[in-house]
Amino acid sequence: MKTTQPASAPASESIPTSLPFSHPQENRRPGWLGWLPLAVFPTVAASVRQTLTPWVFMWAMAVALFAAFKWQVWWKAVRGGRDASAFRSLAFLFLWPGMDADRFLSRRRPVAPPTAKLWLFALAKTVFGAGLLWGVARLAGNELLAGWMGMVGLIFFLHFGTLHLLSLFWQWRGIDARPLMSSPVSARSLGEFWGKRWNAGFRDLAFGLWFVRLRALLSPRLATLTVFLISGLIHELAITIPARAGYGLPTCYFLIQGTGVLGERTCFGAGLRRTWAGRIFTIATVTLPVFALFPAPFVLRVMVPFFHSIKALP
Repeated sequence: MKTTQPASAPASESIPTSLPFSHPQENRRPGWLGWLPLAVFPTVAASVRQTLTPWVFMWAMAVALFAAFKWQVWWKAVRGGRDASAFRSLAFLFLWPGMDADRFLSRRRPVAPPTAKLWLFALAKTVFGAGLLWGVARLAGNELLAGWMGMVGLIFFLHFGTLHLLSLFWQWRGIDARPLMSSPVSARSLGEFWGKRWNAGFRDLAFGLWFVRLRALLSPRLATLTVFLISGLIHELAITIPARAGYGLPTCYFLIQGTGVLGERTCFGAGLRRTWAGRIFTIATVTLPVFALFPAPFVLRVMVPFFHSIKALP
């Protein structure tokens, strides 16, 4: 088994220079500097909204939010004493979509090299997603269906495929970069789906950045529901605002998810968990209201033009 030791870091990390914040100086680093991009980046993206097509604005806002949160979790890690080399810090900020800065930056975590089976599985998901996006979506009978097929293809191509390949690359380099997706269809409860299996990057962000702070002020149940509310509001910025329609629907979707998670923690819900009934409940709760998460105006006004621009649709 390959392990990563501090004294034998990859040659690419043996850089004599380091970032200005790569040594523990917690008292000298103001906390507000970590939050500053979150106020600036989305504001800048919103300020140019009128000059951009809806799909370009969607990506601009998504990148602005991603970059702001990425900076915040990195800043929190180095401010808390994480000794990060320049190489790992730059790789985390620009070449990895995950939000677990401590895990990625640590040089003391043993990482097993990925097997050939994992490489082939990730490649197969990438090819499958590409086939849906640039092939099957063209066969749809109308634009709304084509848009949905294209979005499914994009999720497989990007989240399940390409980013899994990137995760394996970093693991091959000895860096602990977990895949963002962990077999979501295997979830036997709604809490397991959102807490362990779907989009680990957003999950790490929601727990480490919001839940921990809210838990100090609110009850666990209210803190959980508030986290889902925040998730909904963030998705509004990248979905309904670019589409200029469907306001509030993504927030409703995430409140339904949060309510479902809380319901699983009741006496009645405890009987559902870890059973086939729990799995059915999870699938139904996640999928049936998905049209609220991605309302038709978003699909038609934002995603379909985007798919035309990348030649996924004729």
